[in-house]
Amino acid sequence: MRFMVIMKASEESEAGQIPSTELLTEMGKFNEELVRAGVMLAGEGLTSSAEGARVKFGGTAEPKVVDGPFAETKELIAGFWILQVRSKEEVIEWVKRVPNTDGAHHEIEIRRIAEAEDFGDNMTPELREAEEKLRAESAQN
Repeated sequence: MRFMVIMKASEESEAGQIPSTELLTEMGKFNEELVRAGVMLAGEGLTSSAEGARVKFGGTAEPKVVDGPFAETKELIAGFWILQVRSKEEVIEWVKRVPNTDGAHHEIEIRRIAEAEDFGDNMTPELREAEEKLRAESAQN
Protein backbone atom coordinates (compact mmCIF):
# COMPACT_ATOMS: atom_id res chain seq x y z
CA MET A 1 0.00 0.00 0.00
CA ARG A 2 1.11 3.50 -0.75
CA PHE A 3 0.37 6.37 1.59
CA MET A 4 0.83 10.11 1.32
CA VAL A 5 2.08 11.50 4.61
CA ILE A 6 1.21 15.19 4.69
CA MET A 7 3.04 17.60 6.99
CA LYS A 8 0.56 20.38 7.71
CA ALA A 9 1.79 23.96 7.56
CA SER A 10 2.37 26.02 10.66
CA GLU A 11 2.48 29.76 11.28
CA GLU A 12 6.27 29.47 11.13
CA SER A 13 6.37 27.63 7.80
CA GLU A 14 3.85 30.04 6.28
CA ALA A 15 5.97 32.97 7.47
CA GLY A 16 8.86 31.49 5.49
CA GLN A 17 10.83 30.55 8.62
CA ILE A 18 13.36 27.94 7.62
CA PRO A 19 14.04 24.90 9.82
CA SER A 20 17.08 24.92 12.09
CA THR A 21 20.26 23.12 11.09
CA GLU A 22 19.51 20.62 13.86
CA LEU A 23 16.05 19.85 12.48
CA LEU A 24 17.36 19.59 8.90
CA THR A 25 20.04 17.18 10.12
CA GLU A 26 17.57 15.02 12.03
CA MET A 27 15.10 15.05 9.13
CA GLY A 28 17.91 13.95 6.80
CA LYS A 29 18.68 11.04 9.11
CA PHE A 30 14.99 10.11 9.29
CA ASN A 31 14.67 10.22 5.49
CA GLU A 32 17.78 8.06 5.24
CA GLU A 33 16.12 5.48 7.52
CA LEU A 34 13.02 5.51 5.32
CA VAL A 35 15.11 4.99 2.17
CA ARG A 36 17.23 2.22 3.72
CA ALA A 37 14.05 0.47 4.91
CA GLY A 38 12.81 0.60 1.31
CA VAL A 39 9.59 2.44 2.13
CA MET A 40 10.22 5.99 0.86
CA LEU A 41 9.18 6.59 -2.73
CA ALA A 42 9.30 10.41 -2.56
CA GLY A 43 9.47 13.25 -0.09
CA GLU A 44 9.71 17.00 -0.38
CA GLY A 45 9.27 20.20 1.60
CA LEU A 46 7.17 23.01 0.16
CA THR A 47 7.60 26.77 0.20
CA SER A 48 4.93 28.94 1.83
CA SER A 49 1.58 29.47 0.14
CA ALA A 50 2.65 33.05 -0.63
CA GLU A 51 4.53 31.55 -3.58
CA GLY A 52 1.60 29.40 -4.64
CA ALA A 53 -1.69 29.67 -6.48
CA ARG A 54 -5.02 27.88 -6.55
CA VAL A 55 -7.01 27.17 -9.66
CA LYS A 56 -10.75 27.00 -9.00
CA PHE A 57 -13.14 25.21 -11.35
CA GLY A 58 -16.88 25.67 -11.50
CA GLY A 59 -19.31 24.47 -14.13
CA THR A 60 -18.47 25.59 -17.64
CA ALA A 61 -16.82 28.87 -16.60
CA GLU A 62 -13.14 29.43 -17.20
CA PRO A 63 -10.97 28.27 -14.30
CA LYS A 64 -10.20 31.10 -11.86
CA VAL A 65 -6.65 31.59 -10.57
CA VAL A 66 -6.18 32.84 -7.01
CA ASP A 67 -2.65 33.74 -5.94
CA GLY A 68 -1.39 32.97 -2.43
CA PRO A 69 -0.88 33.47 0.40
CA PHE A 70 -3.86 31.57 1.74
CA ALA A 71 -5.47 32.36 5.08
CA GLU A 72 -6.21 29.01 6.72
CA THR A 73 -2.75 27.78 7.74
CA LYS A 74 -4.18 24.58 9.26
CA GLU A 75 -5.45 23.56 5.81
CA LEU A 76 -2.11 24.06 4.06
CA ILE A 77 0.71 21.62 3.39
CA ALA A 78 4.35 22.24 4.31
CA GLY A 79 5.74 18.98 2.92
CA PHE A 80 5.02 15.36 2.15
CA TRP A 81 6.34 11.84 1.85
CA ILE A 82 5.07 9.00 -0.30
CA LEU A 83 5.65 5.76 1.60
CA GLN A 84 5.03 2.19 0.50
CA VAL A 85 4.30 -0.02 3.48
CA ARG A 86 2.19 -3.06 4.38
CA SER A 87 -0.49 -1.30 6.43
CA LYS A 88 -1.85 1.91 7.89
CA GLU A 89 -0.47 0.79 11.25
CA GLU A 90 3.05 0.58 9.80
CA VAL A 91 2.90 4.06 8.30
CA ILE A 92 1.62 5.41 11.63
CA GLU A 93 4.64 3.89 13.38
CA TRP A 94 6.97 5.63 10.93
CA VAL A 95 5.16 8.95 11.34
CA LYS A 96 5.47 8.78 15.11
CA ARG A 97 9.25 8.90 14.56
CA VAL A 98 9.27 12.16 12.55
CA PRO A 99 11.80 14.49 14.20
CA ASN A 100 10.48 17.50 16.12
CA THR A 101 13.66 18.99 17.54
CA ASP A 102 12.16 22.49 17.70
CA GLY A 103 9.31 21.29 19.94
CA ALA A 104 6.75 23.07 17.74
CA HIS A 105 3.17 21.93 17.39
CA HIS A 106 2.76 20.06 14.11
CA GLU A 107 0.06 17.93 12.59
CA ILE A 108 0.67 15.16 10.09
CA GLU A 109 -2.12 13.66 8.00
CA ILE A 110 -1.92 10.17 6.51
CA ARG A 111 -3.90 9.27 3.40
CA ARG A 112 -3.84 6.02 1.42
CA ILE A 113 -3.16 6.55 -2.27
CA ALA A 114 -5.92 5.12 -4.44
CA GLU A 115 -4.98 2.16 -6.61
CA ALA A 116 -6.62 1.11 -9.89
CA GLU A 117 -8.73 -1.56 -8.15
CA ASP A 118 -10.29 1.11 -5.92
CA PHE A 119 -12.20 2.38 -8.97
CA GLY A 120 -13.99 -0.92 -9.61
CA ASP A 121 -15.46 -1.53 -13.04
CA ASN A 122 -15.09 2.15 -13.97
CA MET A 123 -11.37 1.44 -14.44
CA THR A 124 -11.72 -0.46 -17.69
CA PRO A 125 -8.91 -2.66 -19.01
CA GLU A 126 -8.19 0.07 -21.59
CA LEU A 127 -7.91 2.76 -18.92
CA ARG A 128 -5.73 0.51 -16.77
CA GLU A 129 -3.41 -0.17 -19.72
CA ALA A 130 -3.17 3.55 -20.53
CA GLU A 131 -2.35 4.37 -16.89
CA GLU A 132 0.33 1.68 -16.72
CA LYS A 133 1.86 3.02 -19.93
CA LEU A 134 1.95 6.56 -18.50
CA ARG A 135 3.52 5.33 -15.24
CA ALA A 136 6.25 3.52 -17.17
CA GLU A 137 6.91 6.60 -19.32
CA SER A 138 6.98 8.83 -16.23
CA ALA A 139 9.46 6.49 -14.50
CA GLN A 140 11.85 6.93 -17.45
CA ASN A 141 11.76 10.71 -16.99
